[in-house]
Amino acid sequence: MTGSNMLELLSPVGDIERLYAALDYGADAVYLGGTMFGMRAQSAKFDADSLKLAADEVHSRGKRIYLTCNTLPRNDDLPLLEGFVRDACDAGVDALITTDIGVFMLIKKYAPDMEIHVSTQAGVVNYESARQFYNMGAKRVVLARELSLDEIAEIRAKTPDDLEIEAFVHGAMCMSFSGRCLISQYLVDRDANKGECAQPCRWNYALVEEKRPGEFYPIFEGEQGSYILNAKDLCMIDHLDKVAKAGVNSFKIEGRAKSTYYVSVVTNAYRMALDIYKSSPDDYKLPKWVHDEVFKVSHRPYCTGFFFGHPKDCQYYPSSGYIRDYDVAGIVTGCENGRIYGVQRNKFLRGDELEALLPGREPIPFKADELFDENGEPTEMANRATMNFSIASELVLPPNTILRLKKN
Repeated sequence: MTGSNMLELLSPVGDIERLYAALDYGADAVYLGGTMFGMRAQSAKFDADSLKLAADEVHSRGKRIYLTCNTLPRNDDLPLLEGFVRDACDAGVDALITTDIGVFMLIKKYAPDMEIHVSTQAGVVNYESARQFYNMGAKRVVLARELSLDEIAEIRAKTPDDLEIEAFVHGAMCMSFSGRCLISQYLVDRDANKGECAQPCRWNYALVEEKRPGEFYPIFEGEQGSYILNAKDLCMIDHLDKVAKAGVNSFKIEGRAKSTYYVSVVTNAYRMALDIYKSSPDDYKLPKWVHDEVFKVSHRPYCTGFFFGHPKDCQYYPSSGYIRDYDVAGIVTGCENGRIYGVQRNKFLRGDELEALLPGREPIPFKADELFDENGEPTEMANRATMNFSIASELVLPPNTILRLKKN
């Protein structure tokens, strides 16, 4: 299903492990970066061969795969573009996400049948821009984050029905318009548009008076100073009905540089939320446990961004750190003879209450009352990274199930 009738959950992928997580936990489509032309240098894990493997896996499950090509290339980058586009075609990706008009036209030249999505970096905030990109051949526009629901609804109403609209509904937000920030490049010569952002918006700042160089005056919000540029994270899980009714087709989760655990949990939560909306679009209400899932990943305080108008409470001044209340205790490798077998990820103790995270259902709590080491001997704790362990339990959990532990 495409066009204005589609409701797609789009998840971020930084490597093959996160690709499987996104697919296992319910993504309809994934987006990822190659080794060039993507804005997340640390998550640019997919060369031509691994991109082909990824696309084959995605398509075997009836899903879609989109490749980022959204940097602003300089002159000396352009000769490399043709090979990049050819590799994308050979791999079988379903669309390229791009920002630059020159790149847009070169994609059409090198791959006339390739679907093109216009990146949020293009700053689409009105229906005329969306129309013109459509006239140029775009299949989809990824709207700027700075739009309200009313503005999105007007864009939907005044653009062709077969132009797809994508919007971010969850994840980190940049303090600069649609992510186009120059602070990192200016301060430390790390180009955010090339995927090298040093995240200076998360730094602690003080004032200096021009006639008193070297004398720093803290901007007090608390004892640690003030993080004046630090944005909260976006979370719209309680409002997906409003986002859908405004005309958004693809619900995008930010986080190509985030962990496999983050991809699994957030994808799972939004999958369930979107399915609940589909089943009852006029009476959208989440069970508390679905709502709570997005608080069980590492996150900053949440807000709703610009969706309900100009944000009044989307900056967080006391700290740029994350809230992290849960750890991944281990990953299940198999179950047999009344035991759960797994590989340790973070320390846990005999008697700890764990949760098993399974796709599409409420987490299952259980206690590790009988814990065994890799030799099958009773142990008081699993405290060595990647050690094999087993837990006595009648639960039968599929391989790769995540076991998590609430931190004290």
